[in-house]
Amino acid sequence: MKFGIVVFPGSNCDRDMQDALQYDLDQEVVMLWHKDTDLSMFSTDDCIVLPGGFSYGDYLRCGAIARFSPIMQAVIEFAGKGGKVLGICNGFQVLCESQLLPGVLLRNANQQYISKNIYLRGIGDQGKALMIPIAHGEGRYYADEKTLAELEANGQVIYRYADKNGQVNAAGNPNGALYNIAGICNRTRNVFGMMPHPERACSEALGNVDGQGILKALLIDPKNPLFNRPLANSVSQEAGLVNF
Repeated sequence: MKFGIVVFPGSNCDRDMQDALQYDLDQEVVMLWHKDTDLSMFSTDDCIVLPGGFSYGDYLRCGAIARFSPIMQAVIEFAGKGGKVLGICNGFQVLCESQLLPGVLLRNANQQYISKNIYLRGIGDQGKALMIPIAHGEGRYYADEKTLAELEANGQVIYRYADKNGQVNAAGNPNGALYNIAGICNRTRNVFGMMPHPERACSEALGNVDGQGILKALLIDPKNPLFNRPLANSVSQEAGLVNF
């Protein structure tokens, strides 16, 4: 499997992702500049990654300008053919702006930038909370009620914020995201977006390898059984209606 990591002006997590994939997970990596338009070197078994950062300085809205970078039309076409696409943090915002994923990431409920470790439940968690860093000012997932209902019905919510005991509740929600949503996928389960940074939790030297489980389960392990059934989508009313 081969990974292509897109570098936009203002990206700052591209090398973190390269390091995690190439050195911690032993994957082939190709760095892509935002003006590239040819993805013919990748097959639908491969993955394009949109990393975190502040593409184009996050002017207008986060990801709103990057969505029009030359490479994005190629990424949209690649996803349409069934190729895997992963957006982390700013990359998730770009995917929403490109309409490859539904919804939008709004300003954190406390109106502040948040950088800390949080806990997740979802694909690859093996029944326990995963400790993964976040670093964002606009990470509060929002969608209309119809879209939220569709995400839940189709099992497209792949990660939810939780407390350290693995309980999905308001206490574990760092930014006010509706229904504690930290990550979603599209209907065909080949486009993934999440606000937390698994690439920052892949090295023994950093004292945390929980991110390896996420990247393996989402992208590297094709036999992952969690894609064959919906995630538990029973969220408490407290978590769903959290108000900061």
